[in-house]
Amino acid sequence: MSSASVRAYEIIKAGIVEGRFVPGQRLKEEELTVLCDVSRTPVREALQRLASEGMAALMGARELRELYELRTMIEGKAAALAAERMSAETLEALRELAGEMEAAAAAGEPSGLRLAPANAEFHRRIIDAAGSGRLEVMARSVVEAPLTVRTFERYGKAQLERSMRHHRELIDAFGARDPDWASGVMTSHIRAAFHTVAASLDEGPS
Repeated sequence: MSSASVRAYEIIKAGIVEGRFVPGQRLKEEELTVLCDVSRTPVREALQRLASEGMAALMGARELRELYELRTMIEGKAAALAAERMSAETLEALRELAGEMEAAAAAGEPSGLRLAPANAEFHRRIIDAAGSGRLEVMARSVVEAPLTVRTFERYGKAQLERSMRHHRELIDAFGARDPDWASGVMTSHIRAAFHTVAASLDEGPS
């Protein structure tokens, strides 16, 4: 992709992930060219790439449920494998990331600053620790897509605290090298995130 196409891709993708586009909204090329400050060709290339990743059509409740069901299966399995294969170095990195997320949450920072990026890195390291190339390929299409930033923006204090507890329990499960425990916590973690985002779709854009 050209630099202009990459720029359009990143801007449009950010709009989807952060919930700036309304579910069901048609993305019009002429409006996107103004938003991205590029011509129509880069916008079309960006939309084609997003379509191949399942993100060009904004997700409604049905699509969201399907995406999270896939994510539950993939990350649940990844957590189980990671519990058996994770290095001490990766486990320590997860502890540091959990601490960073807790500090960001306690400070009330916007989720896009530290919380969402640290969360993405937390989940990426678990998938990497699973040591499965097939899982890693499948995870790329479903783990990043489900509105991570928007999820945190919809969390109240109790939901955010629950998410932080899940991270710490996952670390405990990995430390104990217990695949069933790790898989169970990861499944609960992702299901809780799904219900938060699904509720936000029912309420409409804020």
